Amino acid sequence: MKQRTAVRALVRKHDQTLLLRRANGRESILGRFELPGGKIEYHEQPEDALRRYLAKDAGLVPLSMQLFDVITYIDSDDSDLQYVFIVYLVRVEETRVILSENYDKAIWQSKSKIQHREITESSQVLLGLSEQQLVTDESGKNIISINDNITSDERIIIYSDGGSRGNPGSSAAAYVIETPTGEVVEKGGEYLGITTSYQAEYHGLLLGLERALELGYTRLEYRLDSLMVVNQMKGIYTVKNRELWPINERIIDLLTQFEDVLFVHVRREFNTIADSEVNRILDARIKP
Repeated sequence: MKQRTAVRALVRKHDQTLLLRRANGRESILGRFELPGGKIEYHEQPEDALRRYLAKDAGLVPLSMQLFDVITYIDSDDSDLQYVFIVYLVRVEETRVILSENYDKAIWQSKSKIQHREITESSQVLLGLSEQQLVTDESGKNIISINDNITSDERIIIYSDGGSRGNPGSSAAAYVIETPTGEVVEKGGEYLGITTSYQAEYHGLLLGLERALELGYTRLEYRLDSLMVVNQMKGIYTVKNRELWPINERIIDLLTQFEDVLFVHVRREFNTIADSEVNRILDARIKP
């Protein structure tokens, strides 16, 4: 497998993030918005590379750059290529954007109004990663209002998780269903008996999908802290574990009954409600 290291910038203006629309490139990214940045050249430091891309592609000079996260991503156009993204939170004084020939439009957009189908897949991953930190306070309470009403174009948000004490050991799976405004619609789960944490993750995903169908939701944004499961759901990775094949087939069958399901990877600390539900179920079944 090949590996490529790249930098990306979350350039912030109030509650908005800068996105640039590609004017060239392969079909999967052409005409789609992405975060500013690009690959790091040989002998180049990440911050130097980011300054270069911001100046060249957006005409911006950063006042400060704060390391936000590092994440790997498998390119769906080339499954043998793995990106390592180094993501920075960037503050600029002058917000007027001067585009290079690589881009034909720049927008400042709040996270709640970004349409996933309009941005590149890699930026979907990075925005899904950052969205929780940027829209929640220290208590985990949503502090940005998205919309007052749910329309057919908006996605219900589902989190799920699974855990095993022993791996294999006593296991449970849980899900949380939220409105686009972050209000919890329902949470639930079940004790699974003796299994592995990997199988428990899949059971949580299955429970969430089944309950969403029962409630009549057809458009979902499904957020998981397991990057492996997200990539398997996107078809980037194959499910090689034979024990997971039956449940994976049930999940694939369920997915055909939805209008649209978007899988997004988030960090574990932003999946705390589903994780807490898993531990609550295990605590109730496993006595000291």
